[in-house]
Amino acid sequence: MKIKKKPIDKGKLIIAVLIPLIVGFIGSFFTAPSISTWYATINKPDFNPPSWVFGPAWTILYILMGIALYLVWTKGFKTKGVKLAVYLFALQLFLNVLWSLLFFGLRSPYYAYLEINFLWVSILITMIAFYHVSKKAAYLLVPYILWVSFATILNFFVFMLNI
Repeated sequence: MKIKKKPIDKGKLIIAVLIPLIVGFIGSFFTAPSISTWYATINKPDFNPPSWVFGPAWTILYILMGIALYLVWTKGFKTKGVKLAVYLFALQLFLNVLWSLLFFGLRSPYYAYLEINFLWVSILITMIAFYHVSKKAAYLLVPYILWVSFATILNFFVFMLNI
């Protein structure tokens, strides 16, 4: 017996991918002006990646996040858990851009470090909610939580090195 695959809704896919990309673009308004000024002058740990790594890494992560959102969204808001999963996704996106505001916009590694821990937890909760709707969607967020785990450690060291 062949399983019939649901056709891809290209419109929803584009919207779902654009949402995190737009959030990333908003975050870049806080980030970009500080890269060559403030961020270039602060102490960073030896394991800090070069600045050029962050743009491509985040672009890939935002695309994966968008595909994950699409997989959940296409289950329909009446499907159990979908609405909650989408709201949690929105919350972690908000916390994602808030981190950029705190770290780069306000130039506060301390407050950014406090906040990134909430971001990490919100990603984990979002992954759990996604898992109940679409396992593939949850797995697509694994690189994101791994990157934010690394960013949390990096943020901590930047804070400690600049007290």
